[in-house]
Amino acid sequence: MPALLKTGSLKTRIVWAVVLILMCLAPLVSTEFRLSLLAKFLALAILAIGLDLIWGYGGVLSLGHGVFFGLGGYAMAMYLKLQASGAAIPDFMGWSGLSGLPWFWEPFRFFPAALFLGIAIPALLAFVLGWFTFRNRITGVYFTILTQALVLIAVTLFVGKQEWTGGTNGITGYQAIFGFTLHSAGTTIVLYYITLAILVLAYLLCRRMVNSRFGQVLEAARDGENRVRFLGYDPAGYKTLAFALSGALAGMAGMLFVLQVGIISPSMMGIVPSIEMVLWVALGGRGTLIGAIIGAVMLNAAKTGISEAYPEGWLFVVGGLFVTVVLFMPNGIVGVYRSIARILQRRGESSHVQTASEKRKVFGASGDTGR
Repeated sequence: MPALLKTGSLKTRIVWAVVLILMCLAPLVSTEFRLSLLAKFLALAILAIGLDLIWGYGGVLSLGHGVFFGLGGYAMAMYLKLQASGAAIPDFMGWSGLSGLPWFWEPFRFFPAALFLGIAIPALLAFVLGWFTFRNRITGVYFTILTQALVLIAVTLFVGKQEWTGGTNGITGYQAIFGFTLHSAGTTIVLYYITLAILVLAYLLCRRMVNSRFGQVLEAARDGENRVRFLGYDPAGYKTLAFALSGALAGMAGMLFVLQVGIISPSMMGIVPSIEMVLWVALGGRGTLIGAIIGAVMLNAAKTGISEAYPEGWLFVVGGLFVTVVLFMPNGIVGVYRSIARILQRRGESSHVQTASEKRKVFGASGDTGR
């Protein structure tokens, strides 16, 4: 059995190595538009990995990851907008009656500061929210409701403060970064490889964490928090750190998303996008990490394809997928794959045992005849 498991693991690694190589070769066969779409899907997969870390391994369902994603996206958009505006203030600020740049916009004139804040602000918000909720043992549906309330507060704030955030239109109107046009072929390829590299690094980081003692305690807290507490561990601390990392990954995904799409608005951080993010992880298979990537890429690719052919049909597909996953695929695509693999492995073992038994009978009968 161990030998078979090791062989299966080796085969799986080979398969994913081949997939990674094909992903690296994608710019050679894809059009600029399709490559940009693929990069967008990969950026969203980074968010899905973080969500799977806290939900799949920590057992904490968050419906507020759209906020962390939006904060990262706005951080990058603010930098790009200031670069495009030059010495003047952004156009939407002038339309709203402002004569000067708000003080909290000033750090976003510099790319290192925007990059740091795009990760640190979501991570800090997630850390603070997790600290107060998990310390007070607020989990389950109550935590989920709190994250939904966070989304409503954030969207209302970003829509209401139009002079600061662009309101419902969001922040757009930027075309270049470091002097390179965002939608040129060369920039698209570079951004694609950067997104792919960050996705791989995020996966390896989270994989290392879940295979460490940190991951073991996190999973144990998911299955029995009181038992973990009685063993001397602090489950609230582990959940808080996992939630903060999840928020940081969502912020990074938001920044990469803005570079690919060229816009960020409150609608992209609302309740509906947050629910879709959960569906990505559920479809791929929560508690697997790789399933989160599969679910994010597949579902967003399907969304794009169906929306192109039938613009009004996507919501019906989302509802159908949700029902299908809940009723027939509780462990997602990866769970179905593992179930099939176990069935095939058992059949192979049983056929091997049966063949060996038949051989013994044949040789035993031959020996009896010889005597």
